[in-house]
Amino acid sequence: MKIGSFLTLEAFEQELGDYEKYRCKVVDMNKQYVYIDYPVHIKTKRTSMFRIGTHIIAEYIGDDQSVYRFNTVIKEKRKGKIPTLVIELPKEDEIKRVQRRQYVRVEASVDVAIHSTNQKFPPFTTVSTDISGGGLSIVVPKHISIGENEEINLYLVLPMHSGKYYYLHLSGEIVRVIKNESSANTASIKLLSLSEQDKQVIILYCFEKQREARQKETQ
Repeated sequence: MKIGSFLTLEAFEQELGDYEKYRCKVVDMNKQYVYIDYPVHIKTKRTSMFRIGTHIIAEYIGDDQSVYRFNTVIKEKRKGKIPTLVIELPKEDEIKRVQRRQYVRVEASVDVAIHSTNQKFPPFTTVSTDISGGGLSIVVPKHISIGENEEINLYLVLPMHSGKYYYLHLSGEIVRVIKNESSANTASIKLLSLSEQDKQVIILYCFEKQREARQKETQ
């Protein structure tokens, strides 16, 4: 966990008799405490203040792409340019790894703009068919001639459950082109030189899509 990491929080709501889930971001931290922005409820998109003394369960994605989980408590509220809640940072042996996370690929249709770095084809806009922390697949219009191993710049829009949109400017390489007679062509893209922040955003988006799919299966 580091400054800029996203946390998923679970807090027991007495009125509902169940745990509710929230999302927040690490604004600052030291050896004792983690400072987070005010959490946003995943379903209602409303900001929650949380009372001091509230016990919560926090999850984050580590550098090894594993999910880590720990119990903590809201210690205080701080005002500033970014109002924050202060939570206790547990001892290292109190942080549990939940599962090993490889780059999970999920089906997702998001807006993408593609530009050739060598001007081998005109820029075009399209949608993805799936996405992961390491790459994505896109629909390629019939009039676009695109080849394997070509380097590209892409602009990606990721809508989160919180209602926020992330606009990512990334570099990539075409690793495979699949041509279809009866439907649109598709291309697989490997993402290159991802910043840690961009990677975290994409993985978080995939994580949300996974949860969304699981919730639909149980309905």
